[in-house]
Amino acid sequence: MVTATARHILVSSEEKCNELKQQIAEGADFAELAKSHSSCPSGKSGGELGAFGPGMMVKEFDEVCFNEDVGVVHGPVKTQFGYHLVEVTSRT
Repeated sequence: MVTATARHILVSSEEKCNELKQQIAEGADFAELAKSHSSCPSGKSGGELGAFGPGMMVKEFDEVCFNEDVGVVHGPVKTQFGYHLVEVTSRT
């Protein structure tokens, strides 16, 4: 079975998501930004979501995790929860 590991930052606005993505592009630490800005409980652990298979996450999130490049910060990805920055950390 294919699995992926990812980390994410969940915020309420596309603007905030883009602002954080820019900070990461300029060298800010993803995990630190997740801890201070993410509204998801995973923020406390730097946004780490662990390993999961296809269909375990909401569709929009799933599509990024199983189709986009590993090691790149993707987003904003809009779901019913808000706006995510997603970094796929591995895929098997």
